[in-house]
Amino acid sequence: MSVTSEATTHDAARAGGGKQHDRLPGTETVGSGQIGPTGRPMPDFPVPEPLTGHGPARVIAMCNQKGGVGKTTTTINLGAALAEYGRKVLLVDFDPQGALSVGLGVRTHELDHTVYNLLVERGHDVRDLIQETRVDGLDLLPANIDLSAAEVQLVGEVAREQVLMRVLRPVMDDYDVVLIDCQPSLGLLTVNALTCAHGVIVPLETEFFAMRGVALLIDTIDKITERLNPRLQIDGILATMFDSRTLHSKEVVRSVVDHFQDTVFHTVISRTVKFPDATLAAEPITSYASTHSGAEAYRQLARELISRGGAP
Repeated sequence: MSVTSEATTHDAARAGGGKQHDRLPGTETVGSGQIGPTGRPMPDFPVPEPLTGHGPARVIAMCNQKGGVGKTTTTINLGAALAEYGRKVLLVDFDPQGALSVGLGVRTHELDHTVYNLLVERGHDVRDLIQETRVDGLDLLPANIDLSAAEVQLVGEVAREQVLMRVLRPVMDDYDVVLIDCQPSLGLLTVNALTCAHGVIVPLETEFFAMRGVALLIDTIDKITERLNPRLQIDGILATMFDSRTLHSKEVVRSVVDHFQDTVFHTVISRTVKFPDATLAAEPITSYASTHSGAEAYRQLARELISRGGAP
């Protein structure tokens, strides 16, 4: 079942998009030892080799308890970029706001069954709820406001931290990467995502107040690793909403790199109006404005993630 959005909204929004590029994605020049926006020499991230088969998936939780830092934008666009490089990707909307689903054109209020039903009810097949998107190789497990009730309903469950792991187990061999868009909290839903995940990507807005909660998040990740999921690791901290024109943004990035060193991705996502425009068009920026610097940044992030071993 393909996701849809209102054609008039899509066409009107897409009119502002960029042209499709002629070259293969990822063939642009990157690195060559130049100093990148994080103040470190930028490595070359080569175009990954095609895969000979798919699965089992590596699960990555997109996590930050602060809202508005680019979790959903990164989930959509990193997923689309990985799909461009031939990876089969499942996006899991694990936020009751359903922003990930809406951002891919799903009318969430019309959904009879979502990830919520898989969590709290028996008898559902996860494959029946997964929806295809407009991007080849990119699928979606949607959510809506019903998911907000799951946190309360799961409290009495045996092994309540592992429910999402049970839900996704049947499709793990169908995908190369599963990206989970977490809600902006450190509650039971986020704990489920971290217990299920192999890695965590932490989007971090480049402003000082956004840094204050990172220590708390790292502490939570350490506790999950110690008590529930010893395989869990931090794949990287991603600087988002970067504005190279302001000293403030540069100082925040410098401070994050000083504190977290190589955990910080070399790739930085700059602030641009094209991201909300692409959301309005209900598609990733990689297709909405394919040659835009924002699209190229997410392709570079996909290559960097693969180079780090965070994706196959």
